[in-house]
Amino acid sequence: MEISNAKQVINIDEKLTARINELLSHYPADKKKSALLPVLHEVQDAHDNWLSTDLQDKVAEILEIKPIEVYEVVTFYTMYNQRPIGKYMFEFCRTSCCCLRGAEDLMDYTCEKLGIQIGETTADGQFTVVGVECLGACGYAPMLQIGDYYREHLTKEKVDQLIDDCRAGKVNLQ
Repeated sequence: MEISNAKQVINIDEKLTARINELLSHYPADKKKSALLPVLHEVQDAHDNWLSTDLQDKVAEILEIKPIEVYEVVTFYTMYNQRPIGKYMFEFCRTSCCCLRGAEDLMDYTCEKLGIQIGETTADGQFTVVGVECLGACGYAPMLQIGDYYREHLTKEKVDQLIDDCRAGKVNLQ
């Protein structure tokens, strides 16, 4: 289990509180825990795309559950980040179809090009490269997700172009 010691400013403002309350309204009042995944997404999005231990504790408080119940979810799912990540997180699918089509080699290539290891962030805070479980686009392998978008049928040339586009601010994350 990896939990970051990095400090994070916790900002549960009126807009985020309203969104959390709207999510909670979809569940019985005595079943707040049912909203855990969507609440974590909203809170992570509002906090630079990562969830410190303190922030996870705050979610537990909001949902009136034990902190360990939040930690279990955050450490299980790769969609929750436990430490600061780069502005552009390249999430390479690392399951069968993508690996058979060269995803692991492309991950290594990307890391070499950026001067980092898998799971690390570049010194300028722009890029993080990680491997994730199936993204459900097997017919388009190898592929990765960046922000809300898939990049499919990847090649080294496409990875080079994606990195250049990110550096130039041409990549929309949402």
